Amino acid sequence: MVALLLVLLIALILFGAGFALKALWFVALVVLAIWLVGFFARSSGPGGGRGRWYRW
Repeated sequence: MVALLLVLLIALILFGAGFALKALWFVALVVLAIWLVGFFARSSGPGGGRGRWYRW
């Protein structure tokens, strides 16, 4: 009985980790898309050059 509970607990932990990793991949793809849009749509900076779209 203890072994069955241990296997179920390990399966639950691995399923949770897999779901979290899949969610992190979706977040990473969204951030990459936003970064690419900002990179290609950045405004002109001072002096006529292309400036950075972020402020750091």
